[in-house]
Amino acid sequence: MTANFDASGRSVPRILLVPAVIGVLFLLLPLIALFAKANWAQLPAAISSESSVRALTLSLKCGAIATVVCLLLGVPMAVVMARFEGRWVLLLRGLTTLPLVLPPLVGGIALLYLLGRNGLIGRQVTTIFGQIPFSTAAVVIAEAFVSLPFLVLSLEGALRTTGTRYEVVGATLGAGRWTVFRRITLPLVAPGLVSATVLCFARSLGEFGATALFAGSREGVTQTMPLLIYEAFNSAGADQDSAIALSLLLVVVSAVILVLIRPWRSAVPR
Repeated sequence: MTANFDASGRSVPRILLVPAVIGVLFLLLPLIALFAKANWAQLPAAISSESSVRALTLSLKCGAIATVVCLLLGVPMAVVMARFEGRWVLLLRGLTTLPLVLPPLVGGIALLYLLGRNGLIGRQVTTIFGQIPFSTAAVVIAEAFVSLPFLVLSLEGALRTTGTRYEVVGATLGAGRWTVFRRITLPLVAPGLVSATVLCFARSLGEFGATALFAGSREGVTQTMPLLIYEAFNSAGADQDSAIALSLLLVVVSAVILVLIRPWRSAVPR
């Protein structure tokens, strides 16, 4: 089989180039169609409308809070999964991966039956914190539920890549476990942690299914950008131009996130 060789000696069979190009077009053409369909004259008005600004502000606020929640829970999970072995770690990794393969709608139903008024712990939670479903807190919880695996699995991979040799040296020099974690592990894995955090935030920003079922779509309270786009596209007085404009706004935000994440990804220790 013929292959193309570059200066570094790496080869790519030519037969793989065709499906690779098709794959790129498969991902790129829908975005091109979105840009081609946009009503550019009405774009500024659609993006700057009161409902759009409220939805974007809520999306950014809830996404940021959900990301903080994921950091508080996910960093310890990733460290445990990267530094320990055994069947229970495999089980933990499987449970962490489960929200990735579950349809987000199923996640929303599960959260509703956990924290809803008649849910598994709904009455106790309502007594202490008030009603959770269909509130802004529900948006944060739904986003954290679907985003946590992205942070945990990405950070676990970074931790495994860095290894434990520097941690062992620190321990032999008398540093305690918390000191080793704070002064050695976290600085070494910082690029991977930033990368995982940005991915987590990006996933939170685009969450739709779990949020729609668990939080609903109340303007200014639970209506995030994806929910506003869906409403604009499918409501009785559908405004497809607004839906396209808002979709383009999210595409731009996603592109900015990718630009931000690139240098951190390349900085992950090998």
